[in-house]
Amino acid sequence: MAPDVIRGLLFNRPRFPEDDMTALSYLMRLINLMNRAIGNVFMWLSVGIVLVCFWVVVERYVFLNTRLWMQDLYPWMNGVMFTAVAGYALYRNDHVRVDIFYRPASTLRKAWLDLLGVCIFLMPFAWVVWSYSLVFVQRSIRLGEASANPGGMPGLWVLKTFILVLAVVIALQGIAMAIRSILIIAGRYDLVPDDYKYKYDTETV
Repeated sequence: MAPDVIRGLLFNRPRFPEDDMTALSYLMRLINLMNRAIGNVFMWLSVGIVLVCFWVVVERYVFLNTRLWMQDLYPWMNGVMFTAVAGYALYRNDHVRVDIFYRPASTLRKAWLDLLGVCIFLMPFAWVVWSYSLVFVQRSIRLGEASANPGGMPGLWVLKTFILVLAVVIALQGIAMAIRSILIIAGRYDLVPDDYKYKYDTETV
């Protein structure tokens, strides 16, 4: 009996109430909107990084002057940018993926692979990052931690707080990925917005 149940789960599309499917679709779109907004804001830090780094070099070699807080600033901006836009990168499928088997897979198989990947790898990773970093970040905030360099940037605790932001944005985007998989498995690919459909769609089964 057990093999029949397993085959039924793998090859027969489960049916869910229409209202549940629509609610899941709205939640997925909301998460995507949030990470898209965060990504579109924080990606502009890349311009600031270039400008600050350029000015540090000009000051050092042209004006023979060095400001330590500016030397702290651009790597800190880099850290903030990459942690904040992690969910946006996941939304756009811009993360590193070994897709020898994934890319040619059918849409339905991709949905199953994504669902398993989110449940087995992504969500546990986000939980580990959050749980192991929380005390570390709380201590930094409580101490008002600043740069260890004399004359360096204040507010190191702000940079460290973005470790928790990383865990939150990738966990939320993982939920959106899982919802997309559930919609596809349930045969409701029409509820997935065009900008969140697989880039290389093949046959559904």
